[in-house]
Amino acid sequence: MTTGARRHAPATERNREPIAAVLRQELPETGLVLEVASGTGEHAVYFAERFPALTWQPSDADQMARASITAWAVQAKLNNVRPPLDLDAEAAQWPITHADAILCINMVHISPWEATLGLLANGARILAPGAPLILYGPYFRDAVDTAPSNLAFDIDLRDRNPEWGLRHLEVVDHEAMAQGLEPYRLVDMPANNIMRVYRRRPLP
Repeated sequence: MTTGARRHAPATERNREPIAAVLRQELPETGLVLEVASGTGEHAVYFAERFPALTWQPSDADQMARASITAWAVQAKLNNVRPPLDLDAEAAQWPITHADAILCINMVHISPWEATLGLLANGARILAPGAPLILYGPYFRDAVDTAPSNLAFDIDLRDRNPEWGLRHLEVVDHEAMAQGLEPYRLVDMPANNIMRVYRRRPLP
């Protein structure tokens, strides 16, 4: 659904408060939070309002998404939301050199695997030691039976785009660790989603 440039994603209203509850425990008290693949911008505005001591940097590779982010931010009249960046997660270089935390919601399964690899590599590059990179979404997990709804969702995604689909968390963890991001916390979330928190490994 859209209202002018503002897009609306119904799932945002369902998951934003459970996500915020985890963010309250994992985000720094102050600093810059980079949100990768901000989509409609509704999460960015919601979280910026609830964490006023943090500066929120939304981003998206899609021009219409950036227009929606801007429209939501203008309506909210918040002074801690920056203009959205044109950021492609899989790009070799990002248009930002530092963040105190990174959040990525529902991107990993609706993008090519290269986008996840870029997220992890660039995230590790711009985060300080100990800073979090936080993922939210549905995943396959070796020790956990996959919910039928997630199995159906995976099939639907792959039918829409063969490069999409639920990822195996253990594979994502392996790639994260190769970049210096240590798995720190796993939180089961509503609707068969999880939040995975990584933290940048201290430099040797």
